[in-house]
Amino acid sequence: MVSKLTVAAPYEAENQIEISLRQAFELLEPSLRPPFSLAIPKPDEYAQLNCAILHGVLTEPHFAKTHIKHLHALVTDGYAIFINLLVKIVHHLYPKLLAPVKNQLLWVTDEMVRVSGIGFDALLVSLFRQIVGGDFSDGNLWLCMKLVTLFLDKWQCFLEEAPHVLSSALYVFLRVLADHCRQNVEKLESLRRLEINLCVKIVREEFHLCLKIGRDFIRLLQDLVHVPEFKAILNDMVLNPSQFNTSGFMGVSQIYCTRTSSRYVLLRIIPEMETQLRFLLTHVKLGRQKRHQMWFARKFLNDPNKETVIVDIVRFVCCAHHPPNEIIQSDVIPRWAVIGWLLKSCRTNYVQANVKLALFYDWLFFDEKMDNIMNIEPAILLMVHSIPQYVDITNTLLEFLLRLLDNYDVEHKGVIVKGVSSAFMLLTSKGVIQSPDVLTSCPALSPSLKEGLSRLLSDVKLGNSKPTMATS
Repeated sequence: MVSKLTVAAPYEAENQIEISLRQAFELLEPSLRPPFSLAIPKPDEYAQLNCAILHGVLTEPHFAKTHIKHLHALVTDGYAIFINLLVKIVHHLYPKLLAPVKNQLLWVTDEMVRVSGIGFDALLVSLFRQIVGGDFSDGNLWLCMKLVTLFLDKWQCFLEEAPHVLSSALYVFLRVLADHCRQNVEKLESLRRLEINLCVKIVREEFHLCLKIGRDFIRLLQDLVHVPEFKAILNDMVLNPSQFNTSGFMGVSQIYCTRTSSRYVLLRIIPEMETQLRFLLTHVKLGRQKRHQMWFARKFLNDPNKETVIVDIVRFVCCAHHPPNEIIQSDVIPRWAVIGWLLKSCRTNYVQANVKLALFYDWLFFDEKMDNIMNIEPAILLMVHSIPQYVDITNTLLEFLLRLLDNYDVEHKGVIVKGVSSAFMLLTSKGVIQSPDVLTSCPALSPSLKEGLSRLLSDVKLGNSKPTMATS
């Protein structure tokens, strides 16, 4: 009997990918044993052979090296079909794969990196997305360990063949490290050290790859300021930028002004979570979302440690899910309402502060020429629509924003004042809000907050003039 790839509940239908791999293996099993045929397979036969060999690699560890030698001997497409199958398995099946199959999956991934197979970068990105934030189970930590070890062992290969994957690795492991550093348990010590070593190596030796991430690189670094290695990096970026030997790098403000691509944000959202979030924000009507939200919380936020994932979800909603006008104008639950629910789901002050920072981060450095209004829209709508029923949310968010102006980065306060003012200007000129008066004239808001916002906007005649920029 042919071994299975996955474990599934009795009521679940077998996945079509697994069926096609198993059928190919059953059909071609005799030809997968030496001596191998020297005949050149036709295109359809070649695709079937790839399926059969992959199934053999994943389910027959004792024959895996033989199967791979077979693949090396017959490959004609740079391993493109084989790796594309691996990507599909990771994306659609990884959580359900049997433990021995996962082990073989990581083994064959290492092999595909070694031969620089076409698409191995996409395979690694798919594996990154299977690392679950705030999950300290053995299986999740094992995946982290396998991937960080792979990147350290194959450093030169990545540098020569796919340096952009190192940027993705840096984003993922900086974010994961923040979770791992908050758990003072012995089983994490060796993993933490490897993750720190990899991140520091990328930053210190290939700093130009960090610049590709943009401003969220700084946000992630600041969450690790208590780690000596990252504190030193932040200090050098501010006080001694030439230390990084990167042509054209003048300082932190340059990174602040670079918007982070949504492809980085997606790295911290597992595929199943992305599917559920997009469904919620595309099909569920406002007022009927409670059942869906409760299911989502039970599925993805059921452990106190997973609360930190809310930060990643808010960045996803702001930066990676931009609904079309027909959805915006419909009765589907808007993004701001989902973020409001997530904000109220936070149990700890630390996570709540990071969620607010994730919500406002693009405001701080907003530039109409470089940034997208959809990234800043949820925050203003959440503040406005929370009046009057949930005015405490409006007060809390506005207070946080004004505190950021004064405290986030004193050396670059001028940049931040300009960014926030520009955000208000564009949101008003595009009709997202009629006027900041909806906040500054609201009787339910704290007088000191209204005064602070009025002071910020006092030099800004919305739509007519540019904000005064303080020196930085």
